[in-house]
Amino acid sequence: MNFVHRYLGQSRAESDAGATRLGFAPDTLRQPTFFTGKVARHLPFREAISALHHVVVSDLRFKPKDRTAYLAWLQANEQQLLAEALSDRDAIRNEIEALRREAGEIDLRSGAIMRPFHHARQRYFNYLYKENFDAWIVLDPVITVHPDEIFFEAFSLDESSYGRLSCDHDTFERLGAMAYGTTNIDYSHALYDEFQKIRSYRDTELSIDPTGFEVQTTGEAAYREDKIELPDSWMRGFLQVSSAMAQPAFTVDLHPVDMHAILTRLGARRERHGPRSLRFLLEPDRPVGVVIEPWNERLTFRRSIYRGQTGAEIRLWGRRRLAILARALPLAKSVRLHLLGTGLPSFAVLDFGGLRFTLGLSGWTANDWSRAGRFDLLAPRTDVDADTAARVFAALGQRHLANAEVLSRDTGLARSTVEAALGGYVQAGRAMFDLDKRVYRLRELTREPLDAGALRFASEQEAKADRFLHAGLVALDPVRHADGLRWISGTVLDDGTPLRPTVEIDADDRMVGGSCGCSYAIRNRLMRGPCEHMLALRRYFHAQVEGKPMGSRA
Repeated sequence: MNFVHRYLGQSRAESDAGATRLGFAPDTLRQPTFFTGKVARHLPFREAISALHHVVVSDLRFKPKDRTAYLAWLQANEQQLLAEALSDRDAIRNEIEALRREAGEIDLRSGAIMRPFHHARQRYFNYLYKENFDAWIVLDPVITVHPDEIFFEAFSLDESSYGRLSCDHDTFERLGAMAYGTTNIDYSHALYDEFQKIRSYRDTELSIDPTGFEVQTTGEAAYREDKIELPDSWMRGFLQVSSAMAQPAFTVDLHPVDMHAILTRLGARRERHGPRSLRFLLEPDRPVGVVIEPWNERLTFRRSIYRGQTGAEIRLWGRRRLAILARALPLAKSVRLHLLGTGLPSFAVLDFGGLRFTLGLSGWTANDWSRAGRFDLLAPRTDVDADTAARVFAALGQRHLANAEVLSRDTGLARSTVEAALGGYVQAGRAMFDLDKRVYRLRELTREPLDAGALRFASEQEAKADRFLHAGLVALDPVRHADGLRWISGTVLDDGTPLRPTVEIDADDRMVGGSCGCSYAIRNRLMRGPCEHMLALRRYFHAQVEGKPMGSRA
């Protein structure tokens, strides 16, 4: 997937004794979006935007040690080493050499052919890391200006971490000209270095430069064009974040000191075996407990009381990514964790008072957002025609931000229909869910509408569910209602084997639980989304409710 960004010059930062001026160069190919303001809270802004940078460059994927130089040296000196070691054992040495020549001829020939490539590749990456670090940043951050706030979004290199910095307008001492919208900004490692120069005794001015949209053809030479090729998985992951944010979760309020205690314990020791998880022990109206595995060290946070109505024990993996928060914690007023469940994504929101930094983590580091779980499949699945969806999107466009209830009143549509339409626009990159304020926001992730076919999540489970429905292999049991939830059960014939899936749906038509006897559900539960039998049962249920049966089994 190719993206082209066109910037007038480069983002810049200027510092003197009296002020620091941050000027971001927006993408001039996109709808004019600009903002100017004088930052009122210097240090929280500096630490939060620095944390966002750490998300951008984060890459915790396993990187095997480069042994190219060692193997080359070993091959060059192998005969000498063997001669010295086996000088008095000629017979054994000759036998070993004969066996090595016979078994290793192909490997040696392959190594000789590939050695120049390996050396050149390593030199290139060493050069990039030292001389052109910006080449390691996959995509420039996205910035959105809204009537109530301005926010930056970024995704990590390893596709497992998401960062968002939101700044309410009242956190600026003075606001200048602004135009609502979304754009990419030119972002560099040198600009991060300038962030570190922000001080409380100097004025800091933030500007998304509007002049970039006023230059006529005569200024063409000043424009710089960046062409970036992204894997589909990168964009899919970005889109899945909002779907995950909209899911019901256990909310845990931690004191910043308590979160710092967790990070301190993790930094003090290095685990050498599994399990490598944080186990949250949640009991209503009781202090939050955390067990750090594999040492089973339990921390009880008496400053942090769990206010949820139901208890739970939730395990999180990929915990060292939380170190991104360490620098910003001393200035945070509160830390709120949104835990979707064991092995599922989690979100940490640091509130600085008008400034908020959100860190979203996939289930574990190696399980990136594009594979973490098909959260769009858990969202409301009501079919919405194009005209109805367009009405919802137009209503959102007029307000820029709103919850489903407000949009339902504006359009006169049922809330479930509105949420289903919004879910479609979230997956198209045209809207996002704000976890902190619990509203949907207009946010065009790209200049041109995304190709829904190219970005559709390749789901073998959905394809199988369609086949079950069209073949009439689904039967529905009476629906049970309890505590505002609907328990849907039935029978699905899979290759002649009857399976009994169960799906739990809340009042907002979101799938919050489910079970099945198939191997996919037993192995993954809901960590990678529902199985094909749960999907078929849920779709059949909605088809029956909407009066559009998709086939039935006698």
